[in-house]
Amino acid sequence: MTQERLRIFETQRSHLLGIAYRMLGEMSAAEDVVQEAWLRWQRAEPADIRDPRAWLSAVSVRLSLDALRKARARRETYVGPWLPEPLLPDDMRVFAADAPAARAELAWDLSLALLHILERLSPEERAALILHDAFDCDYATIAQALEKSEPACRKLVSRARERVKSRRPRHTVTKEQHRALVDKFVLAAASNDPNQISGLLASDVILYSDGGGRAAAALNPIYGADRVMRFAMGVMRKFAPADGFTLEPTEINGTPGFLLHTNDGVHSALTMEFHGELISAIYLVRNPEKLTRVSRLSSVGSSPSA
Repeated sequence: MTQERLRIFETQRSHLLGIAYRMLGEMSAAEDVVQEAWLRWQRAEPADIRDPRAWLSAVSVRLSLDALRKARARRETYVGPWLPEPLLPDDMRVFAADAPAARAELAWDLSLALLHILERLSPEERAALILHDAFDCDYATIAQALEKSEPACRKLVSRARERVKSRRPRHTVTKEQHRALVDKFVLAAASNDPNQISGLLASDVILYSDGGGRAAAALNPIYGADRVMRFAMGVMRKFAPADGFTLEPTEINGTPGFLLHTNDGVHSALTMEFHGELISAIYLVRNPEKLTRVSRLSSVGSSPSA
């Protein structure tokens, strides 16, 4: 392996990681894909590689497809709603290094909301949509990566886009407004005033709570303002500052949110989506396996990264 080939691979690492994380929703699995792509890159004949980025992208997509098919089988028996592994700003900066300067929607491309929606697509639909919409790949490149015809890939992207569009939340607030509204919700929940909490919730709000059978969480999505309000109040009643309970403002997958800490470490990661100034969806990750990386990167004790 020459230094030049090593250099080429390293320049593509964040790009490959971005593909794999969007496909799998798990950083450890995405890193495994990139490691396997590296091994295949080492073994490849230089004469077979005309475009390193396209070659590595195709390899990473195929590896991700294999990994996603296996993950789908495991997720069918997952306890409660499945949410992606949350990312803090340090990881988001790694992805941003590969993003074109004009991609102001990077945070939305990686949001828990969109990744949760992508779980409803077939693996091939997910790959085609990610390559086309997140990485601006043309259909010839997508066809090469998926080993399908260009017309077939056009159908995959069109079908996937329609399925995502029907569920995709509308962004109607700026990041600054989003942060202010998240802060307002946390203060309302801490006040134990049901009227304050209910006043911030859309009537059809949904709360997803992912404990994976390893932490206490709702086993089904919670629908409606009244039920979500009662759930939020119940969570806040369990904790008090005297017990080492703290909230760390941060960004989760590029979206304003909070990490909830107890004396035992990171307890939960929380973010939400808004329609106007009302909360339309709340995402609460409690599975400790998904919080391991967050715990390591958390800035409690130093200045927040938000």
